[in-house]
Amino acid sequence: MKIEYIDGDLLKKAFIVGANTLEKNKEGVNALNVFPVPDGDTGTNMSLTIQSAAKEIKNIDSNNIDDIVKGIAKGSLMGARGNSGVILSQLFRGFSKGLQGKKRLDVKVLAEGFRMASDTAYKAVMKPIEGTILTVARECAEKAMEIYRQEKDIQVFLETVINHGQEALERTPEMLDVLKTAGVVDAGGKGLIYILKGILDGLMGKESAVLEDYSDYSNERDTDPATDIKFGYCTEFIINKAKVDENEFRQKISFYGDSLMVVGGEDVVKVHIHTNNPGKVIEEALKSGELIDIKIDNMRYQHQNKVLDDKEDHINDNDKYGEEEYKKYSFISVAMGDGIADVFRELKVDYIIPGGQTMNPSTEDIIKAINEVKGESIIILPNNGNIILAANQAKDLSDRNIYVLPTKTIPQGVAALLAFESDMDIDKNIENMTDAFEHVKTGQVTYAVRDTNIDDKEINKDDIIGICNGEILSVGDDIENVSMELLKNTIEEDNDLITIFYGNDVSEEEAEKLSQSLEKELEDYDIEVVYGGQPLYYYIFSIE
Repeated sequence: MKIEYIDGDLLKKAFIVGANTLEKNKEGVNALNVFPVPDGDTGTNMSLTIQSAAKEIKNIDSNNIDDIVKGIAKGSLMGARGNSGVILSQLFRGFSKGLQGKKRLDVKVLAEGFRMASDTAYKAVMKPIEGTILTVARECAEKAMEIYRQEKDIQVFLETVINHGQEALERTPEMLDVLKTAGVVDAGGKGLIYILKGILDGLMGKESAVLEDYSDYSNERDTDPATDIKFGYCTEFIINKAKVDENEFRQKISFYGDSLMVVGGEDVVKVHIHTNNPGKVIEEALKSGELIDIKIDNMRYQHQNKVLDDKEDHINDNDKYGEEEYKKYSFISVAMGDGIADVFRELKVDYIIPGGQTMNPSTEDIIKAINEVKGESIIILPNNGNIILAANQAKDLSDRNIYVLPTKTIPQGVAALLAFESDMDIDKNIENMTDAFEHVKTGQVTYAVRDTNIDDKEINKDDIIGICNGEILSVGDDIENVSMELLKNTIEEDNDLITIFYGNDVSEEEAEKLSQSLEKELEDYDIEVVYGGQPLYYYIFSIE
């Protein structure tokens, strides 16, 4: 079937199939991640990003191309999670610009869209790295611009572009040694190829254009027996035309269960809760508006616990200041774990966004925090390298005076805050805070989520691994032994303080035992033990 033009209706259907295709294949993309830690994986972040765009256009009644591409740009921009999601949103933003003002799309318009997508994404990244999704996008754009004058059939045009993109993807290990060592291609590039293949299938009518429900925000380790699950029903829904705000509704249902997440905007409130009484939760919700997208899963039956830790752990400390109209500074921090959240509260953080390793907050989550705080100057601490791009994207979308400190770990965020002086001007504070966090080393102890070989270390799934500054320094099967080896390989003569943040899978007794062992081995160091409550990471060490 020859296709020479695409109208708004077909564009919408094709994009939704592209989103569905990535969702179906996201675990394959996740498996390409080189580093074997339980992090916010590339496939998941890209899928959540395109899901946000697909949901945006699904709710657009118009078949006008301008409306649809603006919806794609807005939805992906606000829903972008992780570095891969932010880059994907910039690709969609550029592609949408190339399509604006068109009543129908032909190969010339599509080629221009590919070109603008690549240009926009490259400009959005401070130091573009070849061998990534950027390379695949650029080569797709170059092929599109090369062939559009000769090939007018959109099917053949896209097949040629995608095949060329696939070839570029296969070459990514030649551009990045880390990919070559692991024997994989770039995960982000693979995700992009899945999206493009899905869009082509949608244009050809090969796949359903019904947007699938994919709401797994967790990358938690599987737990044992269903008897461990305190609240058995994962319940999710949206209150449309809500007559209640999110904070009020959160209080109404908080005693029905745990893992509560209530977020809202305009007159819509989205709810997630683990409960033993989903009927009562829904009955309470019906008093506040009409319900849509209701989803209830019996987690005991599935023998899975998808608990979303700390979802209601975010704080809007503006409440402490009552009706205060002005603050000189406000702080926003990303953190996971109730103990770590307490540390940031004590350091005067105004708003804590729940997130980190397993769930990277979206651009929209960060914008919401920006809109809640009252400071003349706002300082954002991402505390994770995979959140920095989203934080900067939120900054660019706001008209507030915002500074994003590129903190990549919790200890860096803490060190930055300790260096803050309220009587100094903002520029001097940023300088001092940056200097402080750059001099802190971070150690982390977690488990491997896949078999791999890195730096001549053979790592098997579920091995305990010790990491410092992105390098795996110790591997074993005992948490304390791996921790001891990690710290011995990390500390230097000029260090004198080690702070141990222990996670929710470690008891206080185990943390104190580790501290005592360290005191015997490292007599010249002060050692502090702090409850962090973080998931997945047994220990986080701050070394100063």
